[in-house]
Amino acid sequence: MQLSVANFIVQLLSKSTAKGGGARWRRAVGAKGAEKAAANALPPLQLLAILAVIAWTLFLYVQFSVLSAAVEVVEVSDGADSADPCRGRYVYVHDLPPRFNADIIRDCRKYQDHWGDMCGVVSNAGLGRPLADGVFTGEAGWYGTHQFALDAIFHSRMKQYECLTNHSAVANAVFVPFYAGFDFARYHWGYDNATRDAAFVDLADWLMARPQWRRMWGRDHFLVAGRTGWDFRRSNNVDPDWGNDLLAMPAGRNMSVLVLETTLLHGSDYSVPYPTYFHPRSDADVLRWQDRVRGQRRAWLMAFVGAPRPDTPVNIRVRDHVIAQCKASSACAMLGCARSPGSPQCHAPGDIMRLFQKASFCLQPPGDSCTRRSVFDSMVAGCIPVFFHTASAYKQYRWHLPKDHLNYSAYIPDADVRRRNVSIEAVLRSIPPATVERMREEVIKLIPRILYADPRSRLETIKDAVDIAVEGVLDTILRIKKGEYVDSGRPVSEDPPNLYASTESRFQPKSVVSRIVTRLKQWIE
Repeated sequence: MQLSVANFIVQLLSKSTAKGGGARWRRAVGAKGAEKAAANALPPLQLLAILAVIAWTLFLYVQFSVLSAAVEVVEVSDGADSADPCRGRYVYVHDLPPRFNADIIRDCRKYQDHWGDMCGVVSNAGLGRPLADGVFTGEAGWYGTHQFALDAIFHSRMKQYECLTNHSAVANAVFVPFYAGFDFARYHWGYDNATRDAAFVDLADWLMARPQWRRMWGRDHFLVAGRTGWDFRRSNNVDPDWGNDLLAMPAGRNMSVLVLETTLLHGSDYSVPYPTYFHPRSDADVLRWQDRVRGQRRAWLMAFVGAPRPDTPVNIRVRDHVIAQCKASSACAMLGCARSPGSPQCHAPGDIMRLFQKASFCLQPPGDSCTRRSVFDSMVAGCIPVFFHTASAYKQYRWHLPKDHLNYSAYIPDADVRRRNVSIEAVLRSIPPATVERMREEVIKLIPRILYADPRSRLETIKDAVDIAVEGVLDTILRIKKGEYVDSGRPVSEDPPNLYASTESRFQPKSVVSRIVTRLKQWIE
């Protein structure tokens, strides 16, 4: 191709010279003077036109060559060649203007009223400040991570993703590093809805002007919004002044948006785990922690960490009953978390993880929303989660948690606890010890999938929550390309099969005698 183009140019110039354009010009000057020479100025103009055509031909040739090369790479990556370990996994990251990410968190002291130590939250690539509590002695990778810091953590982790590409034409997905969760925090309190939506409206305009967007109109794009889906779907909220409308806007509906909890509507939001306190730097860090929690002595049957939620919707208001039963049981340990400055226990990672490591089951009733960060903190500690609402986990986290939910968790319907006073302790005691051991081992195996590794390093053979999430996004985009209808929602009334629940035991306040009997049974067992 290059030789034929060169030959064409040489031939074109030769023909122009052979026709005597320059010679005619000289003869015209010698024979008829300057006036006729001016009249015969057309040949050199023709030469200029020919040169212009040649320049455009070269330009189009170069552009065509680049495009052909890109198409060839796409064909190789999507074809039968399996030698490329990144085949089907390439991700292109938009280089956004800093107003969409870095500038949002640069003035970290501006948000102190709503975030506390905001500057500490965004330190260490979003992990927060390192922990030095005795419970983590000898363990690396522990930080005081905020539950809503995922925007920065995920962005930092994506910089270490092994299949990044600078050529968007070969990318299987496009990552948009917009700090949606932090943007929510800076404009939520004291601002009108137009101001809350402004950053994403600006981002949408920026994205839609890019050629990468026009390829699939954003269906191959994804971003991380590190809060619950309801914070980004104001149009569907009960409170018309809560949150912004990122998920309801056309650009938001086209992209895959990773949130901490989905809205369980038919939309484009997909749930990923809450950040925990553990961010390993190596495979060895993960394996060492798994061995530690596997060998931990579990002195308590069950444990609960949290505060009452009197403002929780009635249909999921089971927490008060859970707290009451835990307080009345000698087999339950509780870390109370009254919402006041004088009650910092629930924000002390050492206290939380120390308790979770000593319990076999960790009670996880809904709070402000159906899921809690505590679910993932407890699983990292090797504690089996006990759910009371199917939306807490079973209808979410499809990429990170297995479909066989009862292999790693226990389920007691909240209606049984609220209306029938089913004893949580009796239900959990009825599970055979061998089954409990199998469930705990399954939880321990799941630990890597719910962790966010330290963004400044890379795990070698273990996949963390980011790896799993990117795989989920890539699979979703591939299905979209195949013409499948893809959405993240399931009906709230849909329950997983074979739910474990015991309704034979009724909870009654324990007398001193009954507590002594319970202690004797525990001792005999």
